[in-house]
Amino acid sequence: MKPDRPRLSLSARPDAGRTASGPTTVRPSQRRETQPPERVNERKPAPAPADRKLLLLNKPYMVLCQFTDEAGRETLKDYIKEPGIYAAGRLDRDSEGLLLLTNDGKLQARLTQPGEKTPKTYWVQVEGIPDEAKLAALRAGVELNDGMTLPAGARIMDDPVVWPRNPPIRMRKAIPTCWLEIKIVEGRNRQVRRMTAHIGHPTLRLIRYAIGDWTLDGLAPGESRALTSQEMPSPPRPGRASPSKAPARRAVRTGASDKSGSGAGGKGSGRASARRPARKI
Repeated sequence: MKPDRPRLSLSARPDAGRTASGPTTVRPSQRRETQPPERVNERKPAPAPADRKLLLLNKPYMVLCQFTDEAGRETLKDYIKEPGIYAAGRLDRDSEGLLLLTNDGKLQARLTQPGEKTPKTYWVQVEGIPDEAKLAALRAGVELNDGMTLPAGARIMDDPVVWPRNPPIRMRKAIPTCWLEIKIVEGRNRQVRRMTAHIGHPTLRLIRYAIGDWTLDGLAPGESRALTSQEMPSPPRPGRASPSKAPARRAVRTGASDKSGSGAGGKGSGRASARRPARKI
């Protein structure tokens, strides 16, 4: 003899909402009560104009462009102690140079939106010496696996006065190296490295020297500097869309690199900052 099955109460039965004439209609007020509550918008309010911050950091080699890492690798947290500030854009772990950080979400978006086309200048040490035809290819745009690149600035430059890298790059005695200055307005993943590899000159070292008019001048690896209120870009006017072009930005040139006397092959404390080389004619 089978045991009696537990009976469901009328309110708990699946067909409790049905009647002989059809399903019971649920009123809108009842329907809202049964839905989960809406998620609260947790976005932080924009800082007041006087509280907006923008930092320039010379990101060292092999530092992750984030503040946490489960593997215990070096991150921005080892160099930036300012709370509530985040990177505006990224820089590969094996790349060095200028990184912008801000506590203003709108400014962060303006600095990273592709439509703004903020120029970024890279100093790139490559294997071999590209000829004019290969440089012209970079200027016209090259076909990568994710499409054509936009026209770029590309020229051979004098060796810049920069800090030694640790560990140093691997050089082959039979193959010379040279430095290129490459300017792009895009931000694809490892774009500059892929561009130089496409023309047959692999990147050995990559330093981002400038973003717009902001530069590495006066910043040693790991050092940062907060912009003054006069140097901060103007916030967008309330109720108006951000302009299609980024506002004019003041260059950051402290001159500390000229006073230190340090750099690759120079004397000093070993905390050399970047110095722009003379333009090769």
